[in-house]
Amino acid sequence: MPLTREAVELLVQAARAWYFDGHQHGLRDREWMALRFLGRANRFSRTPSALAGFIGATRATASQIVKTLESKSFLVRKPSHEDKRSVVLHVTTLGEKCLNQYDPINHVVNAVTALGTDECVKLRDSLREILNHLDAAHQRLDASICRDCMFLAERSTGPATGRARSTAEFFCRLYRSPISLDETELLCTSFERTRDRPTIVKHLDRAER
Repeated sequence: MPLTREAVELLVQAARAWYFDGHQHGLRDREWMALRFLGRANRFSRTPSALAGFIGATRATASQIVKTLESKSFLVRKPSHEDKRSVVLHVTTLGEKCLNQYDPINHVVNAVTALGTDECVKLRDSLREILNHLDAAHQRLDASICRDCMFLAERSTGPATGRARSTAEFFCRLYRSPISLDETELLCTSFERTRDRPTIVKHLDRAER
C-alpha cells in the first residue's frame, strides 16, 4: 500500500473516535462538534450562523443543536456587545465540565499527548499544511486560530523606549475591535491565513513562562 494512502486511511480510522452513530454521554456527534467548537471559538464566531458554517449544517439544523445544548444547560445565549440585534453563545461551566470529562476526542488528545511535544508539533504542522491544500483545492476557509490570521494587527498602548514597548495589544482589522493576548489562541470563522506572525509568537512564549 502506498505510504500516503496508508497515512490517510489511518487518519480516517482515528476520526472514528468523534464520528459515531447514536449518542455518547447524551449527545450526538454533531452536537459534540458544536459544543467543542463553541468552547474554543472567539466572541465573533460564537453565533448561530458561524456555528452552522463550521459544522456544515443549515441554520435550522444549527438552531436545533443549540436548543438541545441549551436544554442540557451546556449553553446560554447573551446579547452581543458588538451588535445588539444578534446573540453570542456561551459554554457554561457545566458544558466545560462535560467537554473535559466526556468529549469523545479526549482519547485521541491523550494519545497525541503521549507522542511528546516535538512529535505533537510536527503532527499539528503537517495537518495544518494538509488543510491549507484542501482549502485551496475546494476554495474554502476553515476556522483557525486568530494569531495566524491576516486581519490581526499588533499595536502599542504606551511609548516605545529603545527596544522595549510598554504594553502590546492586538487589533482585529476586520471587526475593528481590540483583541487580548488570550483571544489570539481562539478559533475564528472569519480567519484568513498569513505566514507572517512572529511578534505574537514571542508574546505567547513570554506568557507561558
